[in-house]
Amino acid sequence: MPPLALVTGAAHRLGKVFALTLAQHGFDLLLHYHRSLDAARQTQAEVESVGRRVILSQADLTDPAQIPSLVSDLDSLDVLVNSAAWMASGSIDSFPLEDWNTALDLNLRAPFLLAQACAKKMTAGGLIVNITDIGAQKAWSRYPSYTVSKAALESLTRILARALAPKIRVNAIAPGLVLQSEVVPDEEWQRLINRIPLKRPARTEEVASALEFLLKNEYITGQTIVVDGGYSLV
Repeated sequence: MPPLALVTGAAHRLGKVFALTLAQHGFDLLLHYHRSLDAARQTQAEVESVGRRVILSQADLTDPAQIPSLVSDLDSLDVLVNSAAWMASGSIDSFPLEDWNTALDLNLRAPFLLAQACAKKMTAGGLIVNITDIGAQKAWSRYPSYTVSKAALESLTRILARALAPKIRVNAIAPGLVLQSEVVPDEEWQRLINRIPLKRPARTEEVASALEFLLKNEYITGQTIVVDGGYSLV
């Protein structure tokens, strides 16, 4: 049987990139989505076009009760990529509690619960990859819940790596500027690009190559691979 990978938020953006990357490396996919069914079906078609099998799985990952059902019917699992995330913006003095809770629930609690559930299925060993953000190293005051959740996810990555070793490796990938978020205005996006030493956003394949590296190198765990064009230097 081909190896099986679960990618959350795989209908679009970087989640889709990671799903296609895994498919190109011979993995069948459990492709999670929340509301983007049409986009998920498009990703499914692209994965199937390279000869891989796809199972679509819908769930609201901010609801803990829906998480176990994603993997409950699986006999085994080889890779988990926690890519689903939500980024809210707002001023610190009026940031909504609902936005804070949603970001922490999706960006941090869900990867923890998924790691718990998936580890039980990785009986022959496996790899968990948490998608964090270069913002975890920054003080982005306009994006407090997102920044805090990604910083905590990097800490969780190290904790899981120690707890689940030696059979399961746990690492993180921290992209810099790749795909512009709808909450980041064009002017701000361009200002950030101008600050990067390499003066451009990452190409999606450059972020995907970090996942390829983690698939191939089985002596790395507890690490965060930064793919940011030097943004962490400024």
